[in-house]
Amino acid sequence: MRRLQLLAAILLLLAPSGSATSQGAIRHLATVAMLHQYPGYFHLQNVLLHGEFVESGARVMLRGGERDITVLLTGAKTAARAVEVRGQLLDVGRLEPGDLRLAGYDGVRDPERWPRPGEELLLLVTGVAEAQFATTPSVRGLALQPWRFEGQKVTIVGQFRGRNLFGDLPSAPGKSRYDFVLRSADAAVWVTDLRPRGRGFDLSVDARVDTGRWLQITGTVTQDRGLVTIVGSAVATTTAPEAPAAEEEAPSPAVPLEPAEVVFTSPYEGEVGVPVTSSVRIQFSRGLDPATIAGQVRVSYVGPAPPDAPQPASLEFLHTYDAGTRAIEIKFTQPLDRFRAIRVELLEGLKAFDGAPVKPWTLTFSAGS
Repeated sequence: MRRLQLLAAILLLLAPSGSATSQGAIRHLATVAMLHQYPGYFHLQNVLLHGEFVESGARVMLRGGERDITVLLTGAKTAARAVEVRGQLLDVGRLEPGDLRLAGYDGVRDPERWPRPGEELLLLVTGVAEAQFATTPSVRGLALQPWRFEGQKVTIVGQFRGRNLFGDLPSAPGKSRYDFVLRSADAAVWVTDLRPRGRGFDLSVDARVDTGRWLQITGTVTQDRGLVTIVGSAVATTTAPEAPAAEEEAPSPAVPLEPAEVVFTSPYEGEVGVPVTSSVRIQFSRGLDPATIAGQVRVSYVGPAPPDAPQPASLEFLHTYDAGTRAIEIKFTQPLDRFRAIRVELLEGLKAFDGAPVKPWTLTFSAGS
């Protein structure tokens, strides 16, 4: 019997605890203050916030409570009311100056004075919807609009998650030995100064096997270092409330692929007197996808043939690609016409190995004698 109890405990420890865990962390519900306090935790993460759009000079900001954050609207429209904003947090100081995610952002102009990590934050907005001001306390309402309830005594219901055993929140308040996280759907808050013990239950904040229990918590709402906390005064067990299924979060915007480009050619642009039996070599900044080369290379003479020269046939050539040197070599089946200008073009549709486009490109040179 004791072995069966031990096996059951192990299975509970390994299994997802509660519906929130089984669904996975779809997104991070946060406040603007929390993003500023823990930029490393939220960098490149999907976030959801409540607030209002305000203007600060030429910038658009999202204001949540008493803190603002610069936003970059990627097709989303602002609204002159409370809004629910989805987006991706960018800690500019943790990105390189040439990062394409900053292409539409003019906040940093001097790469020599690049901000330090945490110094400049940008919210890359992917969606905006109308939000209602929270009037009834809930875990979600506190997580998104804590300023609406700060200093008030509230009663909320959520799942016991131990001492942040599942990483629901970026840090811990460290107020007492019994601090624990309370979660409901995709929102979470801290409960402090209250031992999770009562009639018929005594939960350990360090044991995953105890997580998943539904608790009713009464306490006073506070904010501390960006964390929303409830200074608890009463706890009781309860049943799970009926709630709609969590929405599926759209994936983070993909990093735009930087186009590949030509870095070396032989002959060079504008070169004259090139031997008529020469080949053309074109080297790229990144490797190419060989399947995209066919049909994307065009070679032609420029201008009419000299009056005393026979009318040339079309320029015929063969090309090969060397993955080791990232280079295309063009060999002509016949010697080039003397003293003629030749144009080599790379057309749109040529791609690098990672799917990035290759910038359309042209080389012009002249054959010699």
